[in-house]
Amino acid sequence: MSEAPAEKLTAAEIAELRPDTRLVHGGILRSPFAETSEALFLTQGYVYDTAEQAEARFKGDDPGFIYTRYSNPTTAMFEARLALLEGAEVARATASGMAAVTSAMLCQLKAGDHVVAARALFGSCRYVVEELLPRFGVTTTLVDGTDLSAWQAAVTPETRVFFLESPTNPMLELVDIAAVATIARAAGARLVVDNVFATPMLQSPIALGADIVVYSATKHIDGQGRCLAGVILCSQQFLTDHLQTFLRQTGPSVSPFNAWVMLKGLETLPLRVERSQASATALADRLAGEAKIGKVIYPYRADHPQHALAKRQMRGGGTLVTFEVDGGKAGAFRFLNELKVVRISNNLGDAKSLVTHPATTTHQRFTPEARAEMGISDGMVRLSVGLEHVDDLTDDIRRALKAV
Repeated sequence: MSEAPAEKLTAAEIAELRPDTRLVHGGILRSPFAETSEALFLTQGYVYDTAEQAEARFKGDDPGFIYTRYSNPTTAMFEARLALLEGAEVARATASGMAAVTSAMLCQLKAGDHVVAARALFGSCRYVVEELLPRFGVTTTLVDGTDLSAWQAAVTPETRVFFLESPTNPMLELVDIAAVATIARAAGARLVVDNVFATPMLQSPIALGADIVVYSATKHIDGQGRCLAGVILCSQQFLTDHLQTFLRQTGPSVSPFNAWVMLKGLETLPLRVERSQASATALADRLAGEAKIGKVIYPYRADHPQHALAKRQMRGGGTLVTFEVDGGKAGAFRFLNELKVVRISNNLGDAKSLVTHPATTTHQRFTPEARAEMGISDGMVRLSVGLEHVDDLTDDIRRALKAV
């Protein structure tokens, strides 16, 4: 068998290409078969020519693969491609988005450390901050993410990590990433940003000063409701000092099949985000004129309280719209149950438009007082806009509103 064909584009040349092109050509590892589509390596382990080679591989003197819990050729391609898009030195894939969040936090913390996090977080992320970390002696403080003075006031000599998501789930509240990164750096802490809602197409936290970026790749990166995966993007130094050993020893590894699905998803990510965002922008404007809708939240609308920050920090308003239906929970449920094109689901970033009622699903574990503090009312719904024609989505929503 002949050797793998040489790639004409060097890694440096690929890095200079536009994001859309990087997402097609970045990180490719072709086998001697010279396949067009990236190969799927469904293997647990790897064989060695000699015992000496195995020893060198485990000592790190030989750069090959050892065990798929550590690394895999298909997974490596996915990681390299997303790192190119994000502008990160390295990326590591995990089994889910929450595996990425938990690993990114636990790998760098020990008893006695302190974490400052924005109050407006996905429910599972709040669990990690409020309940899981304290079990291991890590203290935590929740702050209003939009209040920069609150971040500053929460810092202690033991503060090691800042954690936030922006835009937030589900209220699409923005946190000034660059400003929080400056406060974190001055405190000697690392900033971890959950960038799921913005996607790497619309926001670049590392360029804004974040140290670590996490994704649920399940969302827009797959974007078609097929597989679970997560990603952590960081510096080579952070990987070496904290993350790599943690991942190898605790095992939150992604399936190579899932990594392959995500890798192929990256090829169409720009097109899908662009289409969904265009429809979300139009829907936000149309919903704002509906009599039975009280409040419409979309970062690129002029009436968003942080519109200026959104325009400065993001390259678009995103694919989600949050709005309040008249009649509280009962009104929201009547509306959801009448939808036909839009389906009820707690997922987002999908080719299909999906709607959820946060107060009874993603954020149901919070007390009514905590939900009120985050702005989540009983009539609030979160719409993840898919790839359907925007007029069909509009018609479906307007028809369902008649039941309210």
